[in-house]
Amino acid sequence: MDLGAAGVDRLELEDKVKQLYRSVAQHPAGKYHFKMGRGLAEQLGYPAQLLDAIPAAAVESFAGVGYFFDLADLRPGERVLDLGSGSGMDVFAAALDVGGSGLVVGLDMTEEQLEKAEDLRKKGGFPQVAFTHGYIEDLPFEDASFDCIISNGAINLSPDKPAVFREAARVLRPGGRLAIADIVTERPLTQQIVCNVDLWAACIGGAAQEDTYQELITGSGFALETLRRNPYEFLSDSARAATTKYGVMSLSILAHAR
Repeated sequence: MDLGAAGVDRLELEDKVKQLYRSVAQHPAGKYHFKMGRGLAEQLGYPAQLLDAIPAAAVESFAGVGYFFDLADLRPGERVLDLGSGSGMDVFAAALDVGGSGLVVGLDMTEEQLEKAEDLRKKGGFPQVAFTHGYIEDLPFEDASFDCIISNGAINLSPDKPAVFREAARVLRPGGRLAIADIVTERPLTQQIVCNVDLWAACIGGAAQEDTYQELITGSGFALETLRRNPYEFLSDSARAATTKYGVMSLSILAHAR
């Protein structure tokens, strides 16, 4: 049994997360712990005109937790990496900002998400986009490869968050930006919740306490600039109960690589 620092079985967790997000890709109308699709995206702050310009099938499988493109301030020609890119909605949004002279790479560990995203890339005509299989704790890219890293509700799923932020700092150029949305808590979760892989996969069990999350970012070589709470809420009774008891919430964050 491969136990992470938090005591969760990493292999079981990976399998559970893949199962869930395989279903998200293939059955976006299903019932989950969380909201999905265009309604969620608009609630979080994505402009309607932006969503209109993104492949609809990517929008329907959107399961993010916040909006951060105003913080990312992407520019034409920039190189962007999306950690846990899913079916690609944020990748396609970033591609519209960086234009044909830029590059946006989506990294995900779930094959079905990648297959869906790649199909949408080909059909939608996004030559500046690439999708890659991999793990956010061990990025298959050279040092200083990107101008900006984005991620939406994925880092909380990792059992090794320090490695995620170390790797993010490594592949960003000096002064590069980290613009992410993720789930954190106001109070520490119980070990019972932390060891529940179903709640990890639902973006709750792996949520770090907010001050710890900030320390992980700054301790990895980032200067923290902006934290903003998002209008995000879970759907299932168990997820809502954890939200109330432990102050589970979504934040959008901007930091710069030193």
